[in-house]
Amino acid sequence: VSPQVNDAESTVSVEFTPTIPHCSMATLIGLSIKVKLLRSLPERFKLDVHITPGTHASEHAVNKQLADKERVAAALENSHLLEVVNQCLSARS
Repeated sequence: VSPQVNDAESTVSVEFTPTIPHCSMATLIGLSIKVKLLRSLPERFKLDVHITPGTHASEHAVNKQLADKERVAAALENSHLLEVVNQCLSARS
């Protein structure tokens, strides 16, 4: 994970690399990163979460989903998906 923060412009950009080029969890990983940032940062920040170029077979499609505010909001309205995201973000003991 490679984050870049620009406080003056209120932007945060996070680039992540899936473990394999066909990782089926890439969208869930990206959504989990985005949710963690949404919950942790002040609302003034604009977030950009995307896959490292050239590291995933469907990087364009995944990046498009993660950049679409309406699709992210719809995903988080799905109670099952929200539970999965919350499990990804929960601290393990």
